Amino acid sequence: MALVTGATGYIGGRLVPELLDAGYRVRCLARTPDKLRDHPWRDRVEVARGDVVSGEGLAEALDGVDVAYYLVHSMGGGGDFGSADAEGARTFARVAGEASVGRVVYLGGLSPEGEDLSAHMASRKEVADLLLDGPVPAVVLRAAVIIGSGSASFEMLRHLTERLPAMTTPRWVRSRVQPIAVRDVLRLLVRADTLPADTDRAFDIGGSEALTYVEMIQRFAVEAGLARRLVVPIPVLSPGLSSLWVGFVTPIPPSMARPLVESLRHDAVMAEDDLSDLLDDHVRIGFDRAVALALRRIDEDRVDTRWSSAAWATAPSDPLPTDPDWSGGSLYSDRRALVVDAPAETVWRVIEGIGGQRGWYSWPLAWAARGWIDLAVGGVGLRRGRRDPERLRVGDSLDFWRVEEIVPGRLLRLRAEMRLPGLAWLELGVAEVRGRTVYHQRALFHPRGLPGHLYWKAVTPFHGVVFGSMATNIADRAERDADVREGAAAGAREA
Repeated sequence: MALVTGATGYIGGRLVPELLDAGYRVRCLARTPDKLRDHPWRDRVEVARGDVVSGEGLAEALDGVDVAYYLVHSMGGGGDFGSADAEGARTFARVAGEASVGRVVYLGGLSPEGEDLSAHMASRKEVADLLLDGPVPAVVLRAAVIIGSGSASFEMLRHLTERLPAMTTPRWVRSRVQPIAVRDVLRLLVRADTLPADTDRAFDIGGSEALTYVEMIQRFAVEAGLARRLVVPIPVLSPGLSSLWVGFVTPIPPSMARPLVESLRHDAVMAEDDLSDLLDDHVRIGFDRAVALALRRIDEDRVDTRWSSAAWATAPSDPLPTDPDWSGGSLYSDRRALVVDAPAETVWRVIEGIGGQRGWYSWPLAWAARGWIDLAVGGVGLRRGRRDPERLRVGDSLDFWRVEEIVPGRLLRLRAEMRLPGLAWLELGVAEVRGRTVYHQRALFHPRGLPGHLYWKAVTPFHGVVFGSMATNIADRAERDADVREGAAAGAREA
């Protein structure tokens, strides 16, 4: 039995099917199990509710486990994330020992010894050390930049290269790193469990080449069919300024870009390759091939997990207030309903396709401005997009929302992850009422203190434009789509 923590995240969500294919029985630990509900492998795994920091549910989740994959870290978190990460690792190691787990496997960061590490890189190292010092033998795999569709490192590289034919860059673009394809990472994570039972150490893992970031930009451009990029390094951009620059150009918010940038301040090149020797596994996907595979996945809309798959650290987790028995204080709402001259399934297709490249069927300038404001105050902004252009699943990020509930063909509920003085939800749904198709829409806001009440009062005058036009435009789009399909069907009958 293998336990996977962080199964809602980028690596964890991809590791689970790899373990299943390798013949493992898999149990996933999640604070919110419903976020795994719509994953294609959900019916093949056990899911346990629990939390590594508090230890709640951890003993039950680790019971009978042979190998436990620890894939938890606060990549974009604020506050005292280092203490939380350390406490989680310490608790996990202790409970794993009490449960007689055979091995712990952790994916950490590749960093040079003796350097002044950033807070995030130091935290990753501390977690690795705590697991290695714990009562259960641990295997720590230390990777630098991971190249794969949807990874934060790849998305940063892709957007910088695609959007900037010429750029001024900080000194870190000259640092040497050893990127590795996500497929190689996943294979090595699975095979780590085949090492001798008493193996208790860290291993460096990487691809076949050490490259500077400038070299990665130029070679990405070749694979993407782009002209050579003009890159002019300048010494004045600090990691803080660099993260703001990355946040401006790419979908990665500055708070998450900063640890990525800081991890590139120093060379991150393998000091040893012992794992390859022990596993007799020396073949690696080259950088160019890894980029080509990732781009093909994106072109084919087959991105299984994204960097935004994991919950945003500052996002609220309170349950949706149920009305009419909501007793937690004020609950503001904006409700809309329209009769639509289109089949319910056509309206649902429009609803499920909202966000990302299609936008929000509303005043684009208002949504864009709200996204920029959110970025300015440390939020995720509007540019996370969506994992799949047609289908959503519970737990998906959707611009600055996250999918909280889907009832296929009927209801989509989104939870706001932008910075707000309160909690917010947006519901979009469709129903058939007495033979007619009715689109219904509801925005809910639970204010937090006086700022929350003032915020709702301030934005209420714009609801007619934002939410009113959203409802009207969704209905119009569904009716146009229905007309197109009806015309195509009529043409097919005549033919």
